[in-house]
Amino acid sequence: MESSTAVRYSSIPQDSALMEALQTRSNVLQLTQHAEDAVLKPEDCGGWSHSLRAALAVRIAVNNGLPELADHYASMISDDACKPVADTDNDGSAQNLTHVVAYMDSVAVSPRDVVDTDISELQQQGVSDADIVRLTELNAFMAYQVRLIAGLRILSEVPA
Repeated sequence: MESSTAVRYSSIPQDSALMEALQTRSNVLQLTQHAEDAVLKPEDCGGWSHSLRAALAVRIAVNNGLPELADHYASMISDDACKPVADTDNDGSAQNLTHVVAYMDSVAVSPRDVVDTDISELQQQGVSDADIVRLTELNAFMAYQVRLIAGLRILSEVPA
């Protein structure tokens, strides 16, 4: 369980009551880790390499104020061509990914503002429906991961 990204970046003391309580839910944390592996390192990447997925995860972590989590995902970027995408000041134009970066940032920062034309724009740029689903899965997982870490951090601050 301590190898879970969520637990590692929640900064929960190993000898705490919260860590003990989490042991009773280790299956959920293992499934969370499996989900992370599935969206970041799937066997079938579609149009999005493992490195690009990691770069997009960095952006999402940064946009949600989790620089340590961003560093974790940055360490997964093995393709130098993908590294600039991780920079939230980069709009993706140099990598011909402006539409993807804009979509991912929008979903990560203000998901309630995403509309059907955002999907249509991806399709018009040649992104397949399957690859749109892959992007959305990554963003959905990251939203869960960010909230899980935030919740665990809050719980760790509650006096026992």
